[in-house]
Amino acid sequence: MKQKIDWIEKRHALRREADSMLSSISQVDSAAHPVDAMLHELLVHKVELEMQVEELKRAHTAAEAARDHFAEYYEFAPVGYFAISRDGVISEVNLTGAVLLGVERTELINRRMAEFISAQDRDRWHSLIPSLLDPAEIERTVFMLEMLRADGTSFNAYFDCRSREPMPEASALRPVLRFALFDAGKIKQAEMQMRQIREARKPEACAHD
Repeated sequence: MKQKIDWIEKRHALRREADSMLSSISQVDSAAHPVDAMLHELLVHKVELEMQVEELKRAHTAAEAARDHFAEYYEFAPVGYFAISRDGVISEVNLTGAVLLGVERTELINRRMAEFISAQDRDRWHSLIPSLLDPAEIERTVFMLEMLRADGTSFNAYFDCRSREPMPEASALRPVLRFALFDAGKIKQAEMQMRQIREARKPEACAHD
């Protein structure tokens, strides 16, 4: 409702601006010259439409820039983003997620997430799905599972499940679970590297003292 009101106000502002532009060029006495007044009104309307077109072009350009920025952030984020249906089928995944599992993104869509979870954690995964998709549960859930890459190697994955929403073409009976996934081992490796850097800087700091 607020957007509609803002647009109406915007149109009124554009009309006032168009009317002001034309009025500064020529003054029309509507009572004495009705034809000229009608022509003036048509010109005002024409200028107003042209200004609206420019506004729409600017809005479209801004929307495209925002979309491209979001797409770049989503695709190349440092974590994998996934969306799966209630039956555990992958419906969305970003490029980082595909790299984590070592599979082309197009080959991941419509495959079950359980295929990439180690046998020892698969039962736990299946038991978690119903509660994760239950609206009565807390909105955010985090846990770790051992994952399998396409080449047979494994890694400990940290899952951060934050939201659920229905598929665009489906009803609320078919919710989607969205989650971020990243390699916990790489986090530990990065932490270790940071500690090594800090330790290496300590003697240098002491020498300056």
